[in-house]
Amino acid sequence: MTVHALDVEAEVAAFRQEQDRETRARRARLKYPVRTIQELSFLPKPKNWLVKGLLAQGETSAWIAPPGGMKSALMAELTMCVANKQPWHGRKVDHCYGVMYFALERSDLVHRRLMAHCIRMELSEDDRDQMPVMICPGMVDLTAADSVPHVMQSIKELSQEYGVGPGLLIFDTFAKLIAAGGGDEDKDKDQGKVFANVQRIKDACHGPHVALVGHTGKDETRGSRGSNAFLGDVDVMVTIAGTEVKTATVLKANDMPEGPLFSFKSKVHEFGLDEDGDPITVNIVEAADAPAPPSRSPKLSSNQQTFYRLLYDAGDAGLTLEEWNNEAKAVGLGANRKATLHDLRKALEDRSMVRECGGRWKVNHG
Repeated sequence: MTVHALDVEAEVAAFRQEQDRETRARRARLKYPVRTIQELSFLPKPKNWLVKGLLAQGETSAWIAPPGGMKSALMAELTMCVANKQPWHGRKVDHCYGVMYFALERSDLVHRRLMAHCIRMELSEDDRDQMPVMICPGMVDLTAADSVPHVMQSIKELSQEYGVGPGLLIFDTFAKLIAAGGGDEDKDKDQGKVFANVQRIKDACHGPHVALVGHTGKDETRGSRGSNAFLGDVDVMVTIAGTEVKTATVLKANDMPEGPLFSFKSKVHEFGLDEDGDPITVNIVEAADAPAPPSRSPKLSSNQQTFYRLLYDAGDAGLTLEEWNNEAKAVGLGANRKATLHDLRKALEDRSMVRECGGRWKVNHG
């Protein structure tokens, strides 16, 4: 290669470097940053897991149960495992993460549960002093954009106190985040404001995981109460159901299969006796074996068989409840009695032959 050719190559390289600098400077001024497809990696990076295979940093999960469903008790256990590098229901936690628990309901109960777990885990006073957990007991209005700086100030106290940023933010409950500002969880608009502010908080905190605690609606099989926009705005949605033994079930997830996750039950922890000699207690959770599935009767009525066949023929896509009912009416089921279709569905559901996932009913092949 001649000297002249080397000079030209050097000039081209310098020109490209100058262009790159101008491009970076121009994009740095953008309010909404952009990247070209060439700048994206074609090999996706592995997720930064908070709880391996379940909760990732930068994502949002929802934990849904009826009143008394032990959802808050489960979040207290999650807090202790994440802050102490302890596995959570068989899933690995690689680091000790800071946790900020926004207890919009019954903060004293959250505190007692955390203390019960401290005793159960045999943590010394020094261990407790170093455990990066904070509780915020105030009402938080996340429908208002100007609430974000105030939330951030509270979160920064975690870093000031323990020298670590938050890995997990828990908001208990989602309904109170909306109601605090006079919003309505049935309204997509109000839910959208909350999720927009949740994202602003995650961006400002460099991507912690956000866990939202919510309630099921009147029909527990249909997931969270309020607007169905909720399902689309979270990365993982887990419903909790059961009587003595409760089962957490993945209703929706971006990177994991739907279905049962783990089972647990309530355990009463005693702190001691009060001045009257009565025990001071709090209920926490402990792992439990999954309940045995209901026995499947091989005998179905002719109407039950027809109703089941309609869903079976829909394949993996399944049917919405309205579609399923309409197909049943088209073949003469439920014409004379409105409750017939409900009874047919419950009969199949009780036999664990069908299940509802994300608003669609499917045949349970398991």
